[in-house]
Formats: sequence, structure tokens, C-alpha cells
Amino acid sequence: MIFLQLFYIFLKIGLFTIGGGYAMIPLIEREIVNKHHWISRNEFTDLLAVAQSVPGVFAVNMAVFIGYKKKKLAGSVVTALGTILPSFLIILLIALFFRQFKDIPLVASIFKGIRPAVVALIAVPVFNVARSAHINRYTVWIPVVCALLIWLLGVSPIWIIIASGTLGYLFSDKQKKGKTPKGKSAD
Repeated sequence: MIFLQLFYIFLKIGLFTIGGGYAMIPLIEREIVNKHHWISRNEFTDLLAVAQSVPGVFAVNMAVFIGYKKKKLAGSVVTALGTILPSFLIILLIALFFRQFKDIPLVASIFKGIRPAVVALIAVPVFNVARSAHINRYTVWIPVVCALLIWLLGVSPIWIIIASGTLGYLFSDKQKKGKTPKGKSAD
């Protein structure tokens, strides 16, 4: 029964999300964190970072992790198939018939109308992730600088991820060394 539930949830997410992996974030969060409580909000935030950092399709990476957490390898396969199947079938149909419909004004207008909605679908998870990652007025400069380095200077996101991970580790390590057990002096 859990396999059908995993497949159905990720099939639904894959079928009703326009805009790719980032647009799936609110739906995945609602189903996995809020409704079924399969992972915590903190685990979800960590999962977003890991899914973004490893090669592969973002939404599939998330689905595979959640499937693995629930039912190991079989769960991963089921959630990956559920996520991929709707997109695969829709893209296949579009590829078969797009040339016949692309010049119809109604179809062109529909695609123009979808674009701003997709931007909003991507913006909402960005703000939610920023909130759950505890981005505040003191740390907001970090994602801004990273975005500017990528956008304006063309720095590879890979280098940004490596540098951010290294700096995060060093900062965390420095904080741990600065703390002393109760009753002990720091000299």
C-alpha cells in the first residue's frame, strides 16, 4: 500500500506542476512535510540543499531521497517513476504534435500567459526556503552575492556550492571550538 501511496503522491506532483523542479517544492513540502510528516521541515531544507548540489534532475533527486527514506531502493524507484512519468508522457505528446500547433495564436498566447505564473511558482519556494534557512537581514547578503557572482560574473554554480560548503564548514567548526563546556574556562 505504501508503494501505491508514494507513486500516487509523486505522480500527482509531477502531473500538476508547471515550471519544473523548483515549482514542485511547495507541493512536495505540503505532501511530505505537512500532510504525511515523513520528514521534518529542517530535513526538508537540508534535502533542498542536497538535491540542488548533486547532479541530476532536482525534483527526481528529492523524490529518490524521500522514497529511499520510506522504503529503501524500491521506494526510490517508485517515487522516481511517479515524478518522471507525467513529464515524459507530456513531452512525448508535445514533441509529436508541437509543429502542428505552435503557430496557432491561441497556443502562443497560452504559453505567454504561463510564463509569469511559472516565475511566481519558483519565487514562492525561494522565499519559503529563505525563511526556513533562517536568512535574515544579517545573512541576506550571502545568497545575493552568490546570485550576482553567477549572473554578472559568470562564476560556475559548482564553485559557489564548493565555496559555500567549505565556508559553512569552517564557520561551524570555528563556532564549535569557541564554545566551552559549563564550568570550564576558555583560557
